[in-house]
Amino acid sequence: MKTLADLGDLRGKRVLVRSDLNVPLDGQTITDDGRIRASLPTITRLTQAGARVVVCAHLGRPKGAPDPQYSLAPVAARLGELLGEDVAFAEDTVGASARSTVEGLEDGQVALLENLRFNPGETSKDEAERGAFADELAGLADAYVSDGFGVVHRAQASVFDIATRLPAAMGGLVQTEVDVLQRLTQDPQRPYAVVLGGAKVSDKLGVIDNLLGTADRILIGGGMVFTFLKAQGHEVGKSLLEEDQLDTVSEYLERAQRDGVDIILPTDIVAATEFSAEADHDVVAADAIPSDRMGLDIGPESARHFADTLADCRTVFWNGPMGAFEMAPYAAGTEAVARALVEATQGGALTVVGGGDSAAAVRQLGFGDSDFGHISTGGGASLEYLEGKDLPGLSVFEDEEG
Repeated sequence: MKTLADLGDLRGKRVLVRSDLNVPLDGQTITDDGRIRASLPTITRLTQAGARVVVCAHLGRPKGAPDPQYSLAPVAARLGELLGEDVAFAEDTVGASARSTVEGLEDGQVALLENLRFNPGETSKDEAERGAFADELAGLADAYVSDGFGVVHRAQASVFDIATRLPAAMGGLVQTEVDVLQRLTQDPQRPYAVVLGGAKVSDKLGVIDNLLGTADRILIGGGMVFTFLKAQGHEVGKSLLEEDQLDTVSEYLERAQRDGVDIILPTDIVAATEFSAEADHDVVAADAIPSDRMGLDIGPESARHFADTLADCRTVFWNGPMGAFEMAPYAAGTEAVARALVEATQGGALTVVGGGDSAAAVRQLGFGDSDFGHISTGGGASLEYLEGKDLPGLSVFEDEEG
């Protein structure tokens, strides 16, 4: 796959960079700028090469039309602060403001286009509509750099179509993500453990299916664990449950036992009367959750066991919190797993935090990005890569090579 070095001398060239700047906002305040920080190395490398850098990205899920609550204006301001240079902001994606903003750039300067998803062509299922938008984006640049790993699993105009219209290369962030994921899938150091959490087991079925042939241990927590417990015949009370996945989960448990993969479930649960930090809550046995309670975290015994299970691992991938970590009474399980990964990292293991809520959780709990081997910027993209799926934003470069 082509890298920045393959684009040659970029001085004076307009380079369109697809970044992932989909940050959480509280009004106009960015609550976690991790994705902006992750985009800096590639942007900085391009500015130092004398390129005129045109950054494009999306934020949230607007309906193909401008929506002030999803404007990238706060991101432009924060990007400028982090770069130590003004970032010109275009108030549209490919219109008059975008054209004049790009025309005004000098060598080494940076502009950010408004939210790509304000244009229906970005996410359209119609190839002609998507292609037309990609043509307009291509008209703003001389080269394209794909550096938004969080969107490479989407066949969207700024991810897939644009790469066929300009000299194109992968940015450093995408390169790093792919390199790390290859280490997880191609002869990983063992023991290899995967920790899965989050709300829905249905979101993780594909990755569990694929990892049953790769991982040595799969640790299950979060809301998805209750479908596993129910599949074993246990009462789960008012806990999150996906009844339609019980047969699939039962089959996975049987396969794991047959193939010698350890699926490790909690032995105790923090169960509350309702989804609230103020609700009455107690630690109960995982196979005896009261019918009037819901599980909101793994219990202390399980947290210790999970940590012990990870202690000798040489490779660990973690996606999804162990409980409702945003509420203090239900954060201990997630914190225990994070701490275990930090210790594993210090011991020389490859530890990968798989983006999304997991990344938000470790930062909220006070851990730094450098505490782990790698924090992915793309939760969904990471999972689909581990499932063995085709990722359009990567395969477009492979097709070009072929």
